Amino acid sequence: MEAIAQVKANRKFKELDYYRGQDSTEYFLMPFRFHRLNEEQEVIVSEVGDYLVVATGTVARIIGHQLDKNLEPDLYGDLIAGFFISEEAVPPLIDVLATRYRTKKSFLDGFTSLHLFVITLRCEHTCHYCQVSRVTSDKDMFDMSADHIDKGIDLMLQSPNPHLTMEFQGGEALLAFDKIVYAIERTKRLAAEKNKQVTYVICTNLAVLDGNILAYCKQNDVLLSTSLDGPGFIHNQNRRRPGNNSYELTVKGIEMTREVLGNDSISALMTTTNLSLNHPLEIVDEYHRQGFRSIFLRPISPYGFALKNEKKNKYDTDKFIDFYKTALQHIIAYNKRGIFFKEEYATIILKKILTPFPVGYVDLNSPAGAITNVVLFNYDGAVYASDESRMLAESKDYTFKLGHLDHSSYQDIFYGEKAQELSEVLTNESLPGCSECAFQAYCGSDPIHNYATQGDIWGYRPTSTFCHKNMELIRYLIELMENDQSIRKIFESWIRQNPNT
Repeated sequence: MEAIAQVKANRKFKELDYYRGQDSTEYFLMPFRFHRLNEEQEVIVSEVGDYLVVATGTVARIIGHQLDKNLEPDLYGDLIAGFFISEEAVPPLIDVLATRYRTKKSFLDGFTSLHLFVITLRCEHTCHYCQVSRVTSDKDMFDMSADHIDKGIDLMLQSPNPHLTMEFQGGEALLAFDKIVYAIERTKRLAAEKNKQVTYVICTNLAVLDGNILAYCKQNDVLLSTSLDGPGFIHNQNRRRPGNNSYELTVKGIEMTREVLGNDSISALMTTTNLSLNHPLEIVDEYHRQGFRSIFLRPISPYGFALKNEKKNKYDTDKFIDFYKTALQHIIAYNKRGIFFKEEYATIILKKILTPFPVGYVDLNSPAGAITNVVLFNYDGAVYASDESRMLAESKDYTFKLGHLDHSSYQDIFYGEKAQELSEVLTNESLPGCSECAFQAYCGSDPIHNYATQGDIWGYRPTSTFCHKNMELIRYLIELMENDQSIRKIFESWIRQNPNT
């Protein structure tokens, strides 16, 4: 009973004098958060994302003003330099700290940059993890109309961002290639008048790719993004089509694209299914064999029709984390042999940890990328906060529908009632469980994931799969860097895009 009473006493808020130092331990605490890495180490992270790994128990001594700069000059100096503590109530370099914080959030400066156009729902694949209600190739009534394309372009060009990305999705986008050409030609003309720079991307499975399409892409600097789930026995099982040759057509399409457009003109994404979980090494090797210098290891998305096939698509987050760590160690082994090859999700996190600059990955931004960085125009004219939002809509859930191209203005969509409602949960700095998390600066807010998995846009961090995955992966990356300097050098080379480690 005495021990329980002591624990309860320790939970009470201390008086202000408790946090003030005296004599040789006089210093002021700056905002920081902390987390236990393992039994021997804990990590403290500043408001701008600088981190310091220290021995377990150090945080308690810092807060208790038990550090002496004369006895521990190196630790004390690191804490001062990292803005964890200050010898003055207001640090003399507070303006530097403010500038660094603004830099971290500078991805907000231009507002929405990525505009997704679902040009068609038609598709000749029947992928068992497809997140939307695809239709057969002959149903062109599920293509985006010219009128909706025009209105989507007009809204896109109202964005204050001078650098825009126009991404065409499906279904299989190339089945409506004539609509893509129409959209690009109109955008080119209007963007020149408004002094906007537009990058064009087509998401495609490559099955219907031909020389004419590639010639147009070459002429107009169009990039291609495809799916590659691993070796043939995995890819063909995950991404079925008549003839069971999805893998063969994908590999052929990658080769054709590189031959015409160049090696950097095509990227690929993989989706981790239950089948994938058993083959992390083979999947990594396949990407390397196909000439890619990176891979994005991503879990199944918990949206739309992908949830209907639980046997193939549903698994515990811990299983994905084990899969990820095994694959990452295999990738690190490649680099230790002098072969530059990186994991994209780790690279995004590492950029947030090791550099003062923002990243453009919407899932790890705060405020979240929905609306502030990405918006989607569906084939039927409906406007959604993100790609995941329209996946929910395919299951008749319109929670994240922002408006419609036929009757909604730019003001209605981006500053309307729905956008304002979502804005309350877009920042992890104000979310319970996130506000005090050590990894807040490296993570993001995902209200759509919260809603899809927990039925609430605020979410509940103790049972959040988004939180579970990111906390462990961030912790693991920091631990790897701190305990093996050769791995840290490899990670730094991924950020620099420089193969010399």
